[in-house]
Amino acid sequence: MDGKVVQLVQGRDKALEGGTPEQMLETFAAFPVIQVIDLDAAIGRGENDGLVEFLAARAVTRVGGGVRSPERAAKLVAQGASKVIVGTAAFQKDGIHRDLLERIGTEIGKERILIALDSKDGRIVVKGWREATDLTAESVVRDLEPYCGGFLCTYVDKEGMMQGTDLDWFRRLRAATEHEITAAGGITTYDDVRELQKLGIHAALGMAIYTGRLDLGKLSGMNREP
Repeated sequence: MDGKVVQLVQGRDKALEGGTPEQMLETFAAFPVIQVIDLDAAIGRGENDGLVEFLAARAVTRVGGGVRSPERAAKLVAQGASKVIVGTAAFQKDGIHRDLLERIGTEIGKERILIALDSKDGRIVVKGWREATDLTAESVVRDLEPYCGGFLCTYVDKEGMMQGTDLDWFRRLRAATEHEITAAGGITTYDDVRELQKLGIHAALGMAIYTGRLDLGKLSGMNREP
């Protein structure tokens, strides 16, 4: 956001700023994938293309924020993104935006697409988590499988709050799809990470790392465990 690495609480309030992009790359060098969200693009008030391109050229990245067209997805891939996260644009008032997802898949390949299923109060939320739909993640995840290679599932209720996450929700999602799942939102303890690992779910970590709650060395070791 505004050319800086930041952590928000509930997608709204900036809680802290990270180091420079170079410092962040060095900090996370032991990890296989970095998740990069262009928050300005997500809320429609500009973009951080230069920063995204810098990071994507130096690490394996999953990039999202403001992906509302095949052209935007293709641009992110051209900048170096290994996968593209599609959130708000994946949905419309009456359900899944199938036509758009098909066109993005045609443009970059559906295996590169991660669909964001962001849930708050049990409903999928869009537009920077500011607007709720009538859909639940569990009810649409299987219908979305033909359009993507996996899902980024954020438990928004606890995102950035360091209060733990809802493992039961992730268990229900794991039972609903065989696609790759990445969990985010409130993952605060090593036990959270271990439980997700047992389910075959990746963990996307933010605030717990930036605040020092979780140690990068220990997490890197957990990543290498069979």
